[in-house]
Order: sequence, then C-alpha cells, then structure tokens
Amino acid sequence: MTSALSITSAVPDPALLDLPWNLPLELWPEEYIAALPKGISRHLVRFVRLGEHVLAVKETTEEMAQREYDLLRTLNRLDLPCVEPIAVITNRTAIDGEHLAPVLVTRHLRFSLPYRAIYSQALRPDTATRLVDALAVLLARLHIAGFFWGDVSLSNTLFRRDAGAFAAYLVDAETGTLHDRALSDGQREHDLEIGRVNIAGELLDLQSGGRLDEDVDPIEVAERIVASYRELWTELTASESFPESERWRIARRVERLNDLGFDIEELAITRADGDAQVRIQPKVVDAGHHSRRLLRLTGLDAGENQARRLLNDLDAYRGTGGRDTRDEEVVAHEWLAKVFEPVVRAIPRDLRGKLEPAEVFHQLLEHRWYRSQDEKRNVPLAEALTSYIETVLRHRRDEMTVMGPPTGAITSPIGIVEDWRDKV
Repeated sequence: MTSALSITSAVPDPALLDLPWNLPLELWPEEYIAALPKGISRHLVRFVRLGEHVLAVKETTEEMAQREYDLLRTLNRLDLPCVEPIAVITNRTAIDGEHLAPVLVTRHLRFSLPYRAIYSQALRPDTATRLVDALAVLLARLHIAGFFWGDVSLSNTLFRRDAGAFAAYLVDAETGTLHDRALSDGQREHDLEIGRVNIAGELLDLQSGGRLDEDVDPIEVAERIVASYRELWTELTASESFPESERWRIARRVERLNDLGFDIEELAITRADGDAQVRIQPKVVDAGHHSRRLLRLTGLDAGENQARRLLNDLDAYRGTGGRDTRDEEVVAHEWLAKVFEPVVRAIPRDLRGKLEPAEVFHQLLEHRWYRSQDEKRNVPLAEALTSYIETVLRHRRDEMTVMGPPTGAITSPIGIVEDWRDKV
C-alpha cells in the first residue's frame, strides 16, 4: 500500500497540497518555479510559487529535514536572523511507486540575495568587505545565543541591503547545534576558522571565473572575518576598568554598543577594593537596538542600519517646528504619515519590487544630499524623489519577488510630496 503524504508544519497551509509532491524536485513543471538567483548548495533546491509567497524547497533526508526545521523554529523564536521554516514533507511517492526524497520547505526571504547575485559583473573590494563584515555580525549574534554553526560561509548566508551596508541571514542550519549556555572560546574559534577557509575558497572560485575585481585579494578578505569578528566580540563582551571619577565611560560604553546595533539587557558594575576603580562587564547583549526602537515608535520593520538612518531623520524632524517638547510617539506617527508614507506611495507601482521601502527612503535621502552638495542649493524632496526614481531606482534590478503583473495606478502623485527640510 502506498504511504500517505506526511506534512509536518506548525501552521499548515492547505495550499501545500497543490504542489506536485509525486514528482522529483528536478522535474517540477516551470509553472511552479520562481526564477530567483540561488546560492551554492550540496542539496537540490528549487524556489516555487505558492499563492502570494515564494518558498524554497530542499531535498534531503527525513532526519536532517526534521532536525533543521526544529532548529530554525527555535532560532526564529529567539529572533535571530534566519529563514523561516514552513514544513517538512515526507512519505513522497512517485506515480510508479518509487520513493522520493523528503524535503524541507522554508519561506524565501524577501529582498534577499545570495552573495553571487549581489554584483552584476565583478565583486568589488568594498562589496566583498561589507559582505564579510555582515557575516561577522551574524556570527557574533549566533554565538551570543549559544549557536554553533559548523559551516560558516557566504554560500550558506543570504544578504539584504541595509542602508549602504548589508545584513546577513542564516539560510542553512543543518550542521548547526544550539547549546543552552555560551559557546566556549574553542567552539567560537572553530566556527571562525571554518568561515575563514570557506570564504577564501568561495572568493577564489569567483576569481578563477573572472567574476572578482582584480584588486580583491581573496585571502585578505577571508582574513577580515577573523579581525572583524574579534573586534566586535571584544566590544560586546570584554570587561573595562577605569577610575571612579570617570563614570561617564559607562554611558559611553552603552552608546558604543547601541551604535553597533546591540542592546544591553544586563550590565554588571563593581568597585575594586581600595583603589576607587569601577569595572563594567556586559552580561547579556542582543542586536537590534535601533530596529526595535523604530518598530516601537512607527511599526516599521527595518534593518538595523536602515532603522538608524530613519531614526536620525525622525529625530531631526522632531527637533524642528517646536516638536521637541511633544511626546515622542506622537511625533513619530506624524513623521510616518507626513514624511515616510508619502514617499513610499509616490513610487510607481511597477518599481516597488526594486527595493524595500526603508532602503528606498535611505537612498532617497542620500541622493538628495549629494544633489544638494553638487548644486550648492537645498534640493526640494519632491524634486529629489523624481530624480531618484528616474536616474537610480528605475535602473535597478528587482530585489523582491513580484507575484504577477503590476496592476493599478499611482495613488499619490510625486508633486504632493512635501518635506519639513524644505521649510527650515
């Protein structure tokens, strides 16, 4: 008797039953396939359309699929940057009765790209460096949570643009292990060495294919993850001692961590015996200080650097027009309604898949600043927006999966976009 298809999912979607599970993944009809750039994987992976979403389907073993599914669910609950697991599909059988490999289904991370798709012709030195720096931040976050990756690499990571930088997300957790206590120095160093070797190999592979800028040294870039990670880890965890008269350094340490995007949930401060010294030691740190503040004030869910940029604009807005004495949350909602949302609505519908709204807003502010500098005048926001759309945004490739053809017209013409900066 043929075994019944088995779907394990925390929130089962009946639409999953509409996919052709009785076919090997490599034979799925094109009507189900979403043409998205893929990274290198040891398993067969296909992107498929399901309603308004795109899913990544990976063939593997039942044990590995269930293990990775459970691990990704835990990492999601811990609010760590990784893909969202959807389901494990087992007991797949072909029409002729042949047993088919189980699959792990995850949700495609919108606006994300594998490292090979981030460049158009050649990976430039600054881009290679920013990718490695983003991976170092991701690795530090995972280690803080007690997660040993075991296969750190650019290929096992997705990247999203984050206000001129990149934010990294774990996409392959099958080799990982989550511990209930902090990783040892040996475990962290082992993960770091794996990353260094893998990154060097990946960049050397790009170099051999002529897809790496000639000024990029793959070994030097790979070594950067070691230096970047260790510098960040020291800032996050190292104790600091100073005279009691310099207690202002406590606030400075907190500010430095916040600038890196991390929050302090506990800070131990002790006085040394007899010498009036104060020693501070961060105990529990977590990333996302700026993104959480932006989410709390406006409901916008943005990357950490994007959130920092938007908050800077919000804080500057609050400092004008006598708003500095008003409640922060009230001003934040006013900024959202009068500044941010009109810009987003003014983007032509057929261009909204180019970048996510927070990145568009960041790039618009950058574009306006450069134009104002070049033209030695205060370029109005509406004028800058028109220029940005036509000279920058329209020529970018889509970084979001657009489901179906664009419909409808622009509901908010560019001409009505006003800005508080034009009046100060």
